[in-house]
Amino acid sequence: MKRAVLYVCHGSRIPEACEEAVAFIKRCQEHIEADIQEISFLELASPSIQQGFDICVKKGATHISVVPLLLLTAVHAKKDIPVEIQKCRETYPAIKVNVGRPIGVHDKMAESVIKKIEDAAFIDSSSVAILIGRGSSDPDVKRDLSAIADLVLKGTKLRAVKTCYLTAATPSFSETLESVRNTDLNIIFIPYLLFTGMLMKGIETDIRGTENEQIILGDYLGYDSLVEEAFLDRVKDSLWNRGESHAAYHD
Repeated sequence: MKRAVLYVCHGSRIPEACEEAVAFIKRCQEHIEADIQEISFLELASPSIQQGFDICVKKGATHISVVPLLLLTAVHAKKDIPVEIQKCRETYPAIKVNVGRPIGVHDKMAESVIKKIEDAAFIDSSSVAILIGRGSSDPDVKRDLSAIADLVLKGTKLRAVKTCYLTAATPSFSETLESVRNTDLNIIFIPYLLFTGMLMKGIETDIRGTENEQIILGDYLGYDSLVEEAFLDRVKDSLWNRGESHAAYHD
């Protein structure tokens, strides 16, 4: 038996975003015991999932764990990746495949958010943190981000921890920002995003436009050591699952 891990990054038109993801995966690979470890992208970059799968097979893999580098469970995890993996199964029916979960709700992710909040501003019982999610029509995204917000609240002295979304879910970031525009509370927005890019630039512009010094933008999650620990848990979960998985993504 020869085990492989095929990591699936989201992909981006911004080269720096793909480079950040690859550098992060390479750090993680140092802590994973597997015969073969390859990196692929869901979209907008190469190699594709099918190309990455091909490479694993050509290197002799008999078992492949496919692990998505995704923050939350949504359409990419439930539909897009499984569709690609099914094509791979049809091409290589003898290969055993485990499909890992997105990071999802994890204590280390809450710790990462808390660190970003504390780095951004002094917090006390009058401070409010607001997590900005990318957004999805999938209700699991709201469920998971709300669960992370609850963990953050339990781990701090914050007055409240709320959530909002850039697209496809409510409350929207723009509505939320407007609702606090004239606040005299300390409001700390934390983008729940893995990489920088056009989304971050838009958030920065909108928050500057409030001209309210009480509204502070913290750093996006990025690929810090806490995110690394959470992701490694998901990789190891997939490797330990010796049976064949058909990608049921539910915590």
